[in-house]
Amino acid sequence: MLGISDHIGLSIPVSARAVVTGGGFPPHPLMLTRLRPSPRGTGYESVCQPRPVATSPPILPGICRAKSKEHEHETSPDTDRCLGSGALLTLGLAACGAGADPLTNAQPSGQASSGGPLVIGSANFPESETLAEIYAGALNAAGVPASTKPGIGSREVYVRALQDRSIDLVPDYSGNLLRYVDKTATATSAEDVMKALPGKLPAELTVLEPAKAEDKDSIVVTGATAAKYGLKSLADLGKVCDQIALGMPPEATERPQGLPGLKTTYGCVPKEFVPFSDGGGPVTVKALLDDKIQAADVFSTSPLIVQNKLVALEDPLNNFAAQQVLPLALKDRLDAKSTQVLNKVSQALSTGDLLSLNQDVSGDRKINPRDAAAAWLKDKGFLG
Repeated sequence: MLGISDHIGLSIPVSARAVVTGGGFPPHPLMLTRLRPSPRGTGYESVCQPRPVATSPPILPGICRAKSKEHEHETSPDTDRCLGSGALLTLGLAACGAGADPLTNAQPSGQASSGGPLVIGSANFPESETLAEIYAGALNAAGVPASTKPGIGSREVYVRALQDRSIDLVPDYSGNLLRYVDKTATATSAEDVMKALPGKLPAELTVLEPAKAEDKDSIVVTGATAAKYGLKSLADLGKVCDQIALGMPPEATERPQGLPGLKTTYGCVPKEFVPFSDGGGPVTVKALLDDKIQAADVFSTSPLIVQNKLVALEDPLNNFAAQQVLPLALKDRLDAKSTQVLNKVSQALSTGDLLSLNQDVSGDRKINPRDAAAAWLKDKGFLG
């Protein structure tokens, strides 16, 4: 979705019904926030940091991350907001730890790539952390020593960590990675993205085989709405769009993959456009369930889809660019065996798996990413 910078001075058409979402929560009493580039696209995110104090009481964990990615919606970036615990109970937001930069505990520059165990980093949201644990677990099970450094931060940060050899490998998303290395990229299909991506990467980096699993923008409806209008795809939605109120980020009015793309690709001009600023989160979904809107932009691996039995409409003409999960790595740190193992993981990983994993980690169960990864690896036969 759009970055914080895109919200400043944003003008919403008078025909749009502005929706206030998630504002007004007080900051954590022991936490500060700062802005940095988001890992899933080109926007910014706020990051929890300890607030300086005169004494030294225990630092409480920040309650963070109403996930709004461009990973990021294409129409915005991971936007983290530090909330009080009451907001966590109200909105069901995921929790994240606060404290020192994870890289300060990583091996010094160069040591991760000195021939020791592979060091697998992750961005600072639960799905990425779970994927890093899956990669590490599969490698270790195959006899390739690997460790993890979760929660490094934005794409700008973890690419730099790869290049200074603090880490060797990190999970990423094909479409947004391509946009990061090539700001002029226009590829949207999975095939076109993967055809363009390798040649745009820095010489020392490579990507391996992508998974079928994607975490991308998706237009979802309730089961009742799908049955009422016979909806299975965005092509079906285009035929009845003039009867639909559509909820998307405010930026969708201008982004090519937003309202302009839906109109051009599927002939979809909604009866009403309703802007939401919670990244396809609980406020958006509540409006959908209350029939205030009939379709909404929600990330394809959001636990809210499963929790609320929503129907994600297929996108056969690739209005939203492919966002396949894939390993981004240092070329000289992967041998034939590690490459084979990681490609096998990609071959086994589906979008449905990501949905289930996110439900386990960020839903009501709150399973540790490492434990969720181990259960997935066992189910898929990686642990013998």
